[in-house]
Amino acid sequence: MSTKDDKPKKTKAAAKTPKSKKPQSMAELLKQVDQAIVVPHKDERITGTIVEKQKNALIIDINAKTLASVGSREFEIAQDYIDELKEGQKIEVTVVSEDSSRGGYIPVSLRQAAVDAKWEIFEESLEGDSELTARGIETNKGGMIVEVSGVRGFVPSSQFGKDFMGRINDLLNKDFQVKAIEVDREKNRLIFSERHVSEADELALRDSALTAVESGAVYEGIVSGVMHFGLFVTVEIPVGSKKDSIGHIEGLVHISEISWEKVDHPKNYHHVGDRLKVKVLGVDEKTNKLNLSVKQLSDDPWKEIDKGYPVGTTLTGTVTRVEPFGVFVNVEDGVDGLIHASKLSPDVVYEKGIEVTITVESVDPERRRMSLSPILTEVPVGYK
Repeated sequence: MSTKDDKPKKTKAAAKTPKSKKPQSMAELLKQVDQAIVVPHKDERITGTIVEKQKNALIIDINAKTLASVGSREFEIAQDYIDELKEGQKIEVTVVSEDSSRGGYIPVSLRQAAVDAKWEIFEESLEGDSELTARGIETNKGGMIVEVSGVRGFVPSSQFGKDFMGRINDLLNKDFQVKAIEVDREKNRLIFSERHVSEADELALRDSALTAVESGAVYEGIVSGVMHFGLFVTVEIPVGSKKDSIGHIEGLVHISEISWEKVDHPKNYHHVGDRLKVKVLGVDEKTNKLNLSVKQLSDDPWKEIDKGYPVGTTLTGTVTRVEPFGVFVNVEDGVDGLIHASKLSPDVVYEKGIEVTITVESVDPERRRMSLSPILTEVPVGYK
């Protein structure tokens, strides 16, 4: 016998999953297909997912009607890059052709993706100061062309450590460690340094020295080069509290800063290996090199020259130059006066190095000029 309680209880109907809207026209059908399927075009870059890594091919799902494949030739070119890839990983490929009739796959290339990945390695090396392996390819006047991760770059001669100075050819066809010091993907410019690896500690001291160096301070250094325009000097900068902690910075003593007197050529004053004191005039921020002076270690002799040689003073000097317009006579270090041609006797021959007795006619410290006249036994024709 049944009771009211025996009657089946009414329950709410389970929520139905809404069905996707069926396309009502051919246009809507094509729109849905287009949203799901990619139609690749030649040279187009598409992101896909690695489906399978084979021995000489890489199968990639680019969401097209058929799978894509990196063929054997392209596989070999990007081999190093492909070795790091894994199945299921998303990568960017370049469509080689829209025709999938050969082998049933759309041919794609990883060449550009491989190059981009290598540039990222170079950029990370530059930022992180990490080492890379380079192989010497060929040398030229400026340095060595190298190959790093399959990409060509350049190591300037100045970026080799002292162990390889003058013999960088020893590194041809050999592997050696470098660090990236300039990476410019847009200009396809890669500059590396061997020195930043082999002389890393010395360069660290150099960086500390650049922070410690003071303009106006006097330091010791060694002449490392003599050129017609000046002297190159390796300056020793104390770093930290340790006495033997020295940073070395290259600097230039311009020819105008070698002496207060006129300098015909720096080689007449200093030679490579000479130790000398220099005054720091400033630091070139672009090159991190020092602007130096030797002459400013002493006072400018022209500063109070009029007090030392008042008009009418008679003295003996040495001829330093003979010009059509007159004769220059050295009065003291850094001070040359001029005997104008109108004051010279045609009977007297002046040659460089001879001593002459002269009289001071006028002195102009600001313009750094001194007018002289010779002591004459007889007044020449035309004398004024």
